[in-house]
Amino acid sequence: MMVYNEEQFLMLSGLQHFVFCRRQWALIHIEQVWVDNVLTVEGNALHEKADDPFIREKRGDTIYVRALPIHSHTLGISGICDMVEFTRTVNGITLANEEGQFVVKPIEYKKGAPKKHDADIAQLVAQVLCLEEMLQTTIDEAALYYHETRRREIVMITTEWRDKVIAMIKEMHQYYERQHTPRVKTGKHCKSCSLQHICLPELLSKESVFTYIDRVTKE
Repeated sequence: MMVYNEEQFLMLSGLQHFVFCRRQWALIHIEQVWVDNVLTVEGNALHEKADDPFIREKRGDTIYVRALPIHSHTLGISGICDMVEFTRTVNGITLANEEGQFVVKPIEYKKGAPKKHDADIAQLVAQVLCLEEMLQTTIDEAALYYHETRRREIVMITTEWRDKVIAMIKEMHQYYERQHTPRVKTGKHCKSCSLQHICLPELLSKESVFTYIDRVTKE
């Protein structure tokens, strides 16, 4: 079994980009090109409200932990859970300085409404895989909270989803190790991409976007 060290970890949040467009992911995480658009700005503002590492609430039988750092040495990823709920149960994990046992449920906060693609679910499943490895437990369900609808969408963590996300993370590592930016087909989704004006897929066969930008700025 492959075991990654911290220097090899990829950003868990990159799954959002990877599912949306593998080329977008490579531009951001390999070539390190990034441009904010209104969607990313609003999304960051929402997370600033959710991510407060100093907040740990306890209400009834549930403990709410915000901005919990997570990682997986077997998958080679790391990130932050917006919120993780630990609810007292008959058969679960133990927590330091707490009596009883608890079931674990990560909650990811998202701007807008549920998407047509599976990027949000993939990111949530990756969070589950990290928590399972760290806490030595099994998590059957998690949830996505959408700011626009103001309600939770329960996500069942199936074997199919686990296998799909693991395969995507392996693919991400393969691209990263080769420092390869893949070609993709353009489509309607390109209009909402924050990198649409510098993606330049027609240039990929000639040079990387990073090389192109560097050349143009020096001319």
